[in-house]
Amino acid sequence: MTAPVIVCSTGTEAPEEAEATLTLGRKVAAASGTDVRWLLLGAAPDGYADVARRHGVAAVDIAGGDGIDEGDADVLVAAVARYWERSPGQVLVFAQTFSTRDIAPRVAARIGAAVVTNAVDVDAGGDAGLEVSAAAFGGDTRVLYAVTPGVACVVTLQPNAIEPTAADGTAPEPAVEKLDLDLSGVVRGVRVVEAARSDGPRLEDADVIVAGGRGLKSAENYQLVVELAALLGGMAGASRPIVDDGWIDSAHQVGLTGKITRPALYVAAGISGATQHVVGCTAAKTLVAINTDADASIFRHARYGIVGDCLEILPELIRSARDRGVRR
Repeated sequence: MTAPVIVCSTGTEAPEEAEATLTLGRKVAAASGTDVRWLLLGAAPDGYADVARRHGVAAVDIAGGDGIDEGDADVLVAAVARYWERSPGQVLVFAQTFSTRDIAPRVAARIGAAVVTNAVDVDAGGDAGLEVSAAAFGGDTRVLYAVTPGVACVVTLQPNAIEPTAADGTAPEPAVEKLDLDLSGVVRGVRVVEAARSDGPRLEDADVIVAGGRGLKSAENYQLVVELAALLGGMAGASRPIVDDGWIDSAHQVGLTGKITRPALYVAAGISGATQHVVGCTAAKTLVAINTDADASIFRHARYGIVGDCLEILPELIRSARDRGVRR
């Protein structure tokens, strides 16, 4: 049998991200006639066995301990490399997060594999080997990477690139093994004192997002975005310039260096449509743009466009939402 597909999850990623990588792993495994193994680094999440069974995972391997549980990058790189030595695969899939952007390329170098970041899909099968589709040039372009047959590949999957889906039929209970990896010789260049944590709903999962940009003219006016988002039952987002200016924290930033979103409705108020922002919202089912510049780039991606001052239009939308009682 062909070497398995290995999906690696760390303690910092959301359940939806893990399920998206398992969905991709299952697709590649089915095309190449092999199995999916799930490597969990850190404490196993609640219900992991049910998730594994739902996605047809053949085996779950759990590695924890000092450094792994804290998400130390040096330790995680060593752990994955040691795991690969004992259980090599053909593809190693990570959900793309701040942490895995650091880990994945280093793991690839350790195990002698190719690496593709910003991946949106992977195809396997046939004599051509793996083909990895990835976003490039700020998300404006899709690039197809052909991996030499017989060469393993490390892939980081972009958020919201794949809709998680369960396997067809009933899968058997996966084998579960708790690993004892020898990481005693790992030298830590950086020690994690306290891991970053976020509470509450995630912008990436919001069904409705109202985002503001420099067209709001002041930090005080961002409250209009927050109010409309609340009335529509959604969340408030922001472009990078107003995050950099300190109007709102980075948890609300949409774009290549922020959150990649896929809402049903995205309202861009006072946002010009720079490439790095657009990559984070063009997957929206409906994009509404409000801008004073009729030639603004954001209108090229919008289904509905309003040429006007968002400081005049947002209060009207808020008033209409209140009158019509559209709160979701």
